[in-house]
Amino acid sequence: MTPRVNPIFIISDGTGDTAEKVVRAALHQFQGYLVHVRAFPNITERDQLERLVRLAAKEDAMLVTTLVRTDMRVAAAELAKHHRVQFTDLIGSLLSQLTLFLETQPEEMPGRMHKADSAYFQRIEAVEFTVKADDGKEPRMLSDADIILVGVSRTSKTPLSVYLAHKGYKVSNVPLVLDRPLPRQLALANTRRVFALTIDPESLQEIRRHRLVTMQVAGRSNYSDMDYILAELDWAEDLYRQNPSWPVIDVTRKAVEETAAIIIKIMNDRGLGKELAGAVREAGQL
Repeated sequence: MTPRVNPIFIISDGTGDTAEKVVRAALHQFQGYLVHVRAFPNITERDQLERLVRLAAKEDAMLVTTLVRTDMRVAAAELAKHHRVQFTDLIGSLLSQLTLFLETQPEEMPGRMHKADSAYFQRIEAVEFTVKADDGKEPRMLSDADIILVGVSRTSKTPLSVYLAHKGYKVSNVPLVLDRPLPRQLALANTRRVFALTIDPESLQEIRRHRLVTMQVAGRSNYSDMDYILAELDWAEDLYRQNPSWPVIDVTRKAVEETAAIIIKIMNDRGLGKELAGAVREAGQL
């Protein structure tokens, strides 16, 4: 029987997305518990806060907040204590430590993280570019890409491209298909921006078999045949050896975030990293 757990209220003066992700990440460490997480975004007035704390007390909920204004954080703590609500301030301690570390006071402006500033538009531009350049659809865009991914089918090229795009990188990916010529634009691209992806053949076969089932492909296909997979991977590895400046990354059982971190580190080491506009400034403003 699944234990009954009271809800968790997330109160934020922004979207509440970050707080919800942190809470859900923590909840993954508690197996067998189904917890109803409710987010209440854009809470910027004390009367709004008080109504929610009263509701939390009525439902015996735990209260988690990310409120950047000092008066709202103090009010939340006081109200939670008065109504005997279990309370966690996710951002208050961090703001205090950053104040000491940076030797400056935060501006306490709610919603700053999601403001439509230059960094936001840079991400949007990168995502739009990446969607257009996905799966080799626009080879002419290779010369304008910040990052170029090459690899056989099902090596996470598309999800990795999208993840990197949200970091501000314009990404193009090129599928490698056995005995098919590569786009000539790839040979003209900056080789220091090209990353080669590989994968364990057994893992690739499993992924492709699942893909065929999902797509309900009828009839026999060599797409998931082990001999074909080995030949395709060998052909890709031979291509990689011909291009030693391409870092080869094994994506077997790696999360997209892990692979992206490797790529970003190499880009930074090569002096090609892309810091989103305003990122340093915002770090002190939260």
